[in-house]
Amino acid sequence: MTTTALSRPRAAVILAAGQGTRMKSPTPKVLHKVGGRPMLDHAIDAAEALGCERIVVVVGAHSPQVGEHARKRLGPNATVVQDPPLGTGHAVLAAREALADFDGDVVVTYADCPLLTAPVIAPLFDLRAAGADVAVLGFEAADPGAYGRLVLAPGQVLLRIVEAKDAEPAVLALKHCNSGVLAADRAQLFDLLAAVGNDNAKGEYYLTDIVGIAHDRKLATRATFAPEAAVQGVNSQAELAAAEAVWQAGRRAALMTEGVTMPAPETVHLSWDTSIAAGVTVEQFVVFGAGVSVASGAVIKAFSHLEGASVGEGALIGPYARLRPGAEIGAEAHIGNFVEVKKVKVGAGAKANHLSYLGDGSVGPKANIGAGTIFCNYDGFEKFETHVGAGAFIGSNSALVAPVRVGDGAMTGSGSVITADVPAGDLALSRAAQTIKTGWAAKFRALKQAKKDKKA
Repeated sequence: MTTTALSRPRAAVILAAGQGTRMKSPTPKVLHKVGGRPMLDHAIDAAEALGCERIVVVVGAHSPQVGEHARKRLGPNATVVQDPPLGTGHAVLAAREALADFDGDVVVTYADCPLLTAPVIAPLFDLRAAGADVAVLGFEAADPGAYGRLVLAPGQVLLRIVEAKDAEPAVLALKHCNSGVLAADRAQLFDLLAAVGNDNAKGEYYLTDIVGIAHDRKLATRATFAPEAAVQGVNSQAELAAAEAVWQAGRRAALMTEGVTMPAPETVHLSWDTSIAAGVTVEQFVVFGAGVSVASGAVIKAFSHLEGASVGEGALIGPYARLRPGAEIGAEAHIGNFVEVKKVKVGAGAKANHLSYLGDGSVGPKANIGAGTIFCNYDGFEKFETHVGAGAFIGSNSALVAPVRVGDGAMTGSGSVITADVPAGDLALSRAAQTIKTGWAAKFRALKQAKKDKKA
């Protein structure tokens, strides 16, 4: 939760009803991901971090998936429908009944602004606590373009907000722009919205009009400002990529500040919940999917891909390693080039250095997995487990056909297909006996060369 004092109960109305046609995607706009997390969830995260005890998501009838997603996270009464879409003011009004029994402050945010975090929004509540009836979050745009403009008086007094399409040249020259995020008392917010008309270029009910109405009523209207990047919205695939780049750069910078070494940070891709301890080194072109934690002293070498995995202290991963969900790599263990681990617990000090697939099971402490080893875990219908004991040695090019156990200290000969349990301390061999045919290779070559010479 933000450090801002909770002077009054808080609620959030998250606008998520836009059609997102510019995304040109079957996936609803607000369910596109930044940092591996849907943009809608970023907005909900911010509201929860602000201490909002009620969160209402305004959705459109055209995207039932958005409502389903919000209700799955927040509960069956978390959404209201704006139908038909008649502007941002109309969208907020859709939440009036859902908040009819709420007594406190309401903040309006947007599901397509994934960089809008609780610390960015929190100053609105500071303004409210200081006496502002309506508090608006603005920013100074490098290129104001189509943004609504904030018309200010001294002392950050906000006189009105003018949409770009309705603005006169003098107003268009202003660089203070509207993010769309604002906070007000619940009863006063909906009272002001009831007075909003649609006499404008779009014929819509603008949320921003409540500022001018409030000012005319002698209410206190104030603005606070955030960096432009923090409030940028997403309306196209290009803007989604731009938001992703900002998010990634910020997260990488935070990790390096916390003591993570990244020789080429711009090549590392993180997820929203990536947890990397101080003292970890992450080399070039590493991708972290969701659900990864890496303990201090570990090294993630170049071109590795991790998702749903944990890496213990001092472990060495890669280069070109893949850790899939359920991979638990113990302290000082080595997972080398072109080794894939899925749903396997690898014990401390164990090694699988080359070209292996370990799926479903366990590898004991200090076991050694030879190059080309495969855990054959799937028969086309069900998955089965392979367990390799502590200190065991699996010879190169071994296939362990699950369900099977290789005991502590046991060994398998290279090229073996192991279909039965191997007792502790034993050696298992499963390959055809070698046959020597004296002189066969020389005779074969001579025959082939003679045929080649004859054709010439």
